[in-house]
Amino acid sequence: MNKKSLLNETIRHIDIKSFDSAPIIDAMRGMSFTSRDTAAATDILQRMINDDDCTIWLTLAGSTSAGGCMQVYVDMIKNNMIDAVVATGASIVDMDFFEALGYKHYRGTPHVDDKELRAQYIDRIYDTFIDEEELQACDEATRKIADSLEPRPYSSREFIREMGRYLTKHSVKKDSLVQVAFEHNVPIFCPAFSDSSAGFGLVKHQWENPDKHMSIDSVKDFLELTKIKMAAGGSGLFMIGGGVPKNFAQDTVVCAEILGKEVPMHKYAVQITVADPRDGACSSSTLKEAASWGKVDTVYEQMVYAEATSVLPLIISYAYHKGDWKKRKQREWTKLFD
Repeated sequence: MNKKSLLNETIRHIDIKSFDSAPIIDAMRGMSFTSRDTAAATDILQRMINDDDCTIWLTLAGSTSAGGCMQVYVDMIKNNMIDAVVATGASIVDMDFFEALGYKHYRGTPHVDDKELRAQYIDRIYDTFIDEEELQACDEATRKIADSLEPRPYSSREFIREMGRYLTKHSVKKDSLVQVAFEHNVPIFCPAFSDSSAGFGLVKHQWENPDKHMSIDSVKDFLELTKIKMAAGGSGLFMIGGGVPKNFAQDTVVCAEILGKEVPMHKYAVQITVADPRDGACSSSTLKEAASWGKVDTVYEQMVYAEATSVLPLIISYAYHKGDWKKRKQREWTKLFD
């Protein structure tokens, strides 16, 4: 094996605009198990889109962007289905920003000698390969952005906005989540931002500027997220995976309460996950369990136990072709912080 032969077929991102999944989703309503859950989740997303008082939050964890769903999230923002994003740093930096710079993810296999991959400087996400040298170039781009900024604490939203601004001049692939969110004033938060390729670039920035540097303030992230919840009132969560993004988005209700502001629980919630609740986690609690914490109402909630790349395109294709998003007002929550 050589590097060229291993990195010879790129991941093709699915285009939900190219097909109409409505007949499939409509048929699934009469079925059982995950099919019926998927149809129910689709209907809840439609309720969010049609609720004039609902700000819709996308929370994003896992590797679906690298796995072929990157364009799905871009189209959700471009077509006004999403008003704010809370994600892992890897989803935003190692996957989206990375491809915006012109790099690719490649079709691989889990049946491979990982020591050989390391020798070739290839990283593996299950059956997907990444060129480590290209990732390090991505690290360097984040360092350059950090070096250009005033030395002070930033929320991850502020820094990702600067990444979007950078891409307006330097992107190779124009249709990236970071750039599209920048252009549509949709804020992106990564509360664990340093747990990503950007972390290496920011460490290098601070290493080279020990006395005067920028930093990421995760508490500021939490406060800004809570300010959006307080300003929005009604809200719904569309969650891929769980973990930190899911928990931060849910916790805004409790945080507002602690700040002396009464806000409604998240009215709608969908989570697509393969996590198991029996260990007390489910990658940050089931939605019904979250109700006991005062985070999520349980009238319109749906867990979908499925690997997200298998059901997400069906749900979003349905929403896109129904077209109800055309009637939604744009929230542009980034302007709340201008």
